[in-house]
Amino acid sequence: MSDKPLWQPTEEEISNTNLTFFSDFVFDRWDKKFSDYWDMHQWSVHSPDEFWLSVWEWCGVIGGGDLDPVYKKINKMPGYIWFPDIKINFARNLLKRFDDSPAIIFRSENADRRVISFIELNQQVARLANELLSQGIKPGDRICALMPNIPETVIAMLASTAIGATWSSCSPDFGEQGVLDRFGQIAPKILFTVDGYFYNGKKHELIEKIKHISESLTTIQKIVVIPYLSCEPKIPNNLKAVSWFEFLSDDVNLNYVDGSFNHPLYIMYSSGTTGPPKCILHSAGGSLLKHLSEHVLHVNLKRNDKFFYSTTCGWMMWNWLVSGLASGATLILYEGSPFYPDSSALFKCAAEEKINIFGVSAKYIDSINKKNINPGKDYDLSSIRTILSTGSPLMPEGFDYVYKSISKNVQLSSISGGTDILGCFVGGNPNLPVWRGQIQCPMLGMQVEIRGEGGLVLNPNEKGELT
Repeated sequence: MSDKPLWQPTEEEISNTNLTFFSDFVFDRWDKKFSDYWDMHQWSVHSPDEFWLSVWEWCGVIGGGDLDPVYKKINKMPGYIWFPDIKINFARNLLKRFDDSPAIIFRSENADRRVISFIELNQQVARLANELLSQGIKPGDRICALMPNIPETVIAMLASTAIGATWSSCSPDFGEQGVLDRFGQIAPKILFTVDGYFYNGKKHELIEKIKHISESLTTIQKIVVIPYLSCEPKIPNNLKAVSWFEFLSDDVNLNYVDGSFNHPLYIMYSSGTTGPPKCILHSAGGSLLKHLSEHVLHVNLKRNDKFFYSTTCGWMMWNWLVSGLASGATLILYEGSPFYPDSSALFKCAAEEKINIFGVSAKYIDSINKKNINPGKDYDLSSIRTILSTGSPLMPEGFDYVYKSISKNVQLSSISGGTDILGCFVGGNPNLPVWRGQIQCPMLGMQVEIRGEGGLVLNPNEKGELT
């Protein structure tokens, strides 16, 4: 290991991070003073009630009811119920900002660009939510989406969860059987989709696939088609479908439907490599608090930051990205191939939109390294404060490439988590140095250990299983 870090925050930078401000809050709230991050981490895993209550309070979560007790022990899996006396709505917490600032900036491989303000986002969510209510959708009903990464996908998710429905999405490039293996398990009532999508310069029509899928998903009452390939998609008469614009209500006033902290928010799926994909249910309160703790404390996400992750709607990173709205950040959505029209497409977007948090996969970093592109030379990437990498381990050579060819002044955060927790076990830290080939720290609230044969706890330099 090198004796010099690749990146080191200055004392001034450390003094202005959310993590430092949070530490000060904890001292005022609980009279706890931490000697360093590792001391804070131990507190977060050994005093989970104090930690998660602090995240709730410091991040300004909107909810009703009694915060005490933070959790209650029960005699069945998972063993505890968190915030048992709280009522909450996930979408309300993502839509609490209401001004003319951009909530979403959309870019595509075709050079399309759209901007939606927080006011417009709130109004479009309300119009869609009110129509869903008029269609008889109730809390707990499942709504699914076969959608690209466009603003309407975010709007549909927020509208669904605003009225207490449960959301599940797949990417439109999934095969018919792959979609049915997932949505066929959850009996959805509404399907959101598009007439087609573009990828790598090619047009892919979806209507026939949707027709075949709908024949098997007999619980679907309505299919809502967003025109993406054309202004007026050709919808077959025998398809229970309506255009997005026809489906929207005129009512822009929204009454959120609150549910318990553990109300079902998302249905995610295992990869399907060991048999049919398994459903994984995530709660509204748990998803919100986990994402807030990661975004605000570990990513150092701040109000007005421009937050980007290269993802599809079939990957958990889409759900993770969208929660950035809860911090008042602007989401940068990119739809299409990250290598079209050329290998610098994402960096062109980052430079033009002045992205602050730039997230990609480790595979992507490896790919552009092999292509020998030099985005730091070709584009002004000075706005990027943090680069996030996940999906697979980022090799030491990937670290070298980022600091040589992208920027010497970024915090490179290799993060690792999973669909099973809809978040991270280990990841970045704005107050700690970045070392070549290493993940910076375990996330707050996550008791992470490396274990070998027989469950023996290993030291950080030994290979073992993450537990």
